[in-house]
Amino acid sequence: MRAAVLWEVGEALEVRDDVELADPGPGEVRVRIAVSGICHSDVSIQDGSVPQPLPSVLGHEGAGEVVALGDGVERVRENDHVVLIWSPPCGYCPDCLGGQPNLCLEIAQREPGANRRRANGKDISALAGLGTFAEEVIVPQEAVIPIPADIPFDAASLLGCGVMTGAGAAINTAKVQPGSSVAVIGCGGVGISVIQGARICGAAEIVAVDIQPEKIELAKSFGATHGSTPDQLSELSAEITGGRGFDYVFEALGRAETVRAAYDATRRGGAAVIVGLTTSGATVEFGAIELPLYEKKILGSLYGSADVRRDVNRLLRLYRTGRLDLDRMISRRINLKDVNDGMETCARGIGIRSVIEFD
Repeated sequence: MRAAVLWEVGEALEVRDDVELADPGPGEVRVRIAVSGICHSDVSIQDGSVPQPLPSVLGHEGAGEVVALGDGVERVRENDHVVLIWSPPCGYCPDCLGGQPNLCLEIAQREPGANRRRANGKDISALAGLGTFAEEVIVPQEAVIPIPADIPFDAASLLGCGVMTGAGAAINTAKVQPGSSVAVIGCGGVGISVIQGARICGAAEIVAVDIQPEKIELAKSFGATHGSTPDQLSELSAEITGGRGFDYVFEALGRAETVRAAYDATRRGGAAVIVGLTTSGATVEFGAIELPLYEKKILGSLYGSADVRRDVNRLLRLYRTGRLDLDRMISRRINLKDVNDGMETCARGIGIRSVIEFD
């Protein structure tokens, strides 16, 4: 099969047509990828900001069709259309049973799909156990969620990571209340998804914060009521909140300084929700007295605190009714051979999301 392989940090991905993929084992399914999103996390693997065993097939945001089943698979059937999940819940561990299936590590620790592919005489790993920059993948059955056959694959693929992460942060992690005030720092694909989630929850004011004016204007088209550069945020907060600060501030950029800025922009008793992944080793300082004195909640949000078994199709229902815009979140459609161009576009922050469409 064809796949885009990263051999060394800092290099371009090599698109090969001789990658061998094993047959599905017990409890596993083989999926033919129709569309894969390109996420900034893929860029972070390529540039070494986030560690990943190499060589590796990147990609962790995809949708496609089930083409083969291993023994014992009961959750899906051949020909089912599915979204792939990079953090699948096992369903029986303390995290899953305790209502936090997004934190489940039971399946992730097995390295699902790892070393199931070979090229040039070497085993090749798969990012997040998926490796969706490939024509086909092998994954555990827990890592696929069936979707209706009439849902476009390109829209569905975004639910595998970016939209679930952003919209889920507003809906599940923060549980944004109707009539509340919200600020979102960073208006890329995840930030736009946070804005859509806050709008769905009924927030009264949603401020899009970014250094790029074109991103602010784009965010307004997705539901932001106001826009601000970082240095204008205090003035706008005074106008909207009377200087109290926002009820919820979401950090969707992944930088230590914007994590601190999110906390500072939050009102006493409000919630700063940290969605972006910083580089390894980055730290944020707080004065110890701030934490009890201001009683601000600092909420980490992984994968939108989602239960993907429920939330994939819940978000698709919102998409069907026009309340969640997935179609406009796709800025570019490319072929697998153009994957490096798509990653460069993602790194520059141009557009919302590039997606790879397979023949």
